[in-house]
Amino acid sequence: MLTETQRLKMLQCPQKPIDMVLDTDAYNEIDDQYAIAYAVAAEKLKLKALYAAPFDNPLSTGPADGMEQSYREILKLLRLMGREIPVFHGSDAFLPNETTPVDSPAVHDLVERAMQYTWENPLYVVSIGAITNIASALLVKPEIADRIVVVWLGGHALEWPHNAEFNLRQDIAAARVVYNSGAPLVLLPCMGVVHAFSTTEPELNHWLRGKNALCDYLVDHTVEAANAYARGKVWSRPIWDVTAIGWLLNDEDRFMLDKLVHTPVPEYDNHYSEDFRRPLCRMVYYIKRDALMGDLFNHLVRL
Repeated sequence: MLTETQRLKMLQCPQKPIDMVLDTDAYNEIDDQYAIAYAVAAEKLKLKALYAAPFDNPLSTGPADGMEQSYREILKLLRLMGREIPVFHGSDAFLPNETTPVDSPAVHDLVERAMQYTWENPLYVVSIGAITNIASALLVKPEIADRIVVVWLGGHALEWPHNAEFNLRQDIAAARVVYNSGAPLVLLPCMGVVHAFSTTEPELNHWLRGKNALCDYLVDHTVEAANAYARGKVWSRPIWDVTAIGWLLNDEDRFMLDKLVHTPVPEYDNHYSEDFRRPLCRMVYYIKRDALMGDLFNHLVRL
């Protein structure tokens, strides 16, 4: 079990190149694609593997289909970037309870990979979907909690009136497993914080259109998704998941501000409860939107 000193050190933004894995429901929305590309492009980040996460919304027939479509979307993006990175199928269902893992190749890879690291040199596990795969790995091998830092975009701000956020509410059991595991945890809340990280069609066209095949795909995909519900109207579109990658690059607080809080408890009634006896985690509370968006665009056009 980590000491408080060890935990606090692991919860600092890394100052040197790091190894990471990315767990993503890539087909669920348009923001995962930006986050994946950012993680690939950032020199500081050594992306060792990608895991397909389950999701269940109108774009899928259920979590298994959502995971499979996410797996294919990850491969599509890697082809557009001309990169080869290991990709693993994730869980085909959400956790049935807080003690039973959902087996998958992603879980096996994470367990095996994480055991090669230490608290002094941890593996950064970034999750931008339902956190089922990470929770399952922690249930299979609890010892990895002392060897990883979990960065999760999920839930809403503590001050938000409810916590019915998509990534969290799909698998509350998984979130509770991760929050209770003892693994150092960095949280990027959606409403109240990350929702401010949004972009528009004119901005995307100005900075990304025509730069490369990936940029054109991202612009087209984003505009198509926005027009599906807002054609002919003023719109901006949050690309939430980018901020989880941005935290790893947040040297000297150049992209966001965060603070240490006692790890909250995700409850099944879509609210957080608080217990000041619980270990500290790091929670982002402000996004420097223009600085982070500019860095994202600068990386994307170089792919």
